[in-house]
Amino acid sequence: MEKIPMTRAGFDLLDKELRDLKGVERPAVIRAIAEAREHGDLSENAEYHSAREKQSFIEGRIKELEMVISRAEVIDVSKLSGSVKFGAKVTVVDEDTEEEKTFQLVGEQEADLERGLLNVRSPLARALIGKDEGDSVEVVTPGGDKAYEILSIRYE
Repeated sequence: MEKIPMTRAGFDLLDKELRDLKGVERPAVIRAIAEAREHGDLSENAEYHSAREKQSFIEGRIKELEMVISRAEVIDVSKLSGSVKFGAKVTVVDEDTEEEKTFQLVGEQEADLERGLLNVRSPLARALIGKDEGDSVEVVTPGGDKAYEILSIRYE
């Protein structure tokens, strides 16, 4: 099976979610199902059906997280340097709007654009990989072609 590259922070976040699901959410939904059963007729018991649906979601997420964590390859980005690669925090400037943005290139499981965590397989990340400070990259996006200049590369 293919390893899933991940930063330490991303791995810790998924591990915390798994522990929370197993230690808090799963027992809570089991109690909710037991309470709903006590109300009698299950065919018209909305509380029971809602709790069972939530249990199904929780169990599915637990399986997904266990699979991801078992295949995770945690990369210590603090030991990296040089051109852009996995784990880099890259500050770029949009050559059209002069808007600066900072992204960290992370694995698919931890990607979150709102927090500046860019999927390493995204078009922008693929364009940045291997480049150095001062280089320009062009990216084909759904909104049209974009050009960025790399201002800085950090590994923290």
